[in-house]
Amino acid sequence: MIAVTGATGNVGSALVRTLADAGQKVVAVSRGEKPVDLPTGVEHRRADLDNLDSLAEAVSGAEALFLLITGPQLVSGPEPTRVLETAAAAGVRRVVFVSSQAAVTRSGSAGYARTLEFERALAASDLEWTVLRPGAYATNTFAWIEPVRAQRLIPAPFGDVGLPVVDPADIAAMAAAALTEEGHHGQAYTVTGPELITPRQQAQALAAAFGEPLQFAELTRDQALGNMIRFMPEPVAEHTLDILGTPTPEEQRISADVERVLGRPATGYAVWAQRNIAAYR
Repeated sequence: MIAVTGATGNVGSALVRTLADAGQKVVAVSRGEKPVDLPTGVEHRRADLDNLDSLAEAVSGAEALFLLITGPQLVSGPEPTRVLETAAAAGVRRVVFVSSQAAVTRSGSAGYARTLEFERALAASDLEWTVLRPGAYATNTFAWIEPVRAQRLIPAPFGDVGLPVVDPADIAAMAAAALTEEGHHGQAYTVTGPELITPRQQAQALAAAFGEPLQFAELTRDQALGNMIRFMPEPVAEHTLDILGTPTPEEQRISADVERVLGRPATGYAVWAQRNIAAYR
């Protein structure tokens, strides 16, 4: 059995579907803050990573665990070693952890300190483990849904700075491979899209999928920060803006890991936009 934390999120929900479609027995774990719409046969269990007793109950009987930390958990919570010990005591033997590319490229930044602590705790454990380090998520542009609906407007900072934006479905596919196949123990995969794309180009791709013109409006860094701290801790927002505005060469490098593991190219933003355009209508 495989336990998937963050099962109602962009990566977790895709992973649950992928595993269920492959015939795996899956437990979808979430804090219960969203309605849960799961494939037939998938069990739902509520848990919060801040509450280790609830985590132990949620992963009981699972041999493998997909571990995702989000929101306040990115900067606070139980010691990573205790989280992993709790999972192991419940029977988990294999863990796939979603880290961040910036945990390596900006390892001195406070916003990624806890993510790195999880990586180190995994490496020091007796568990089988794989780390996924995604770059910028295509789903970050869901932040544009309301201005697109209301004003046909796309507001974003750093309009002409490109990053290899990743489709969360590719992260899920990488996780499914590491959870169900041999040969991934001790690996840390960098997960990116297939090309650099700027916010202005993302707006153009969305407009093409939408079938109507969409106006791009460039925000200042301060304006963008004010928007971002509504849904993420401020240190994480600050470091995210550092990456968006002044990416390092490594953060702009296109990784071959998706194609190496999945045997196909990474998914481009335009394809993601076509698949998700209904959310903007």
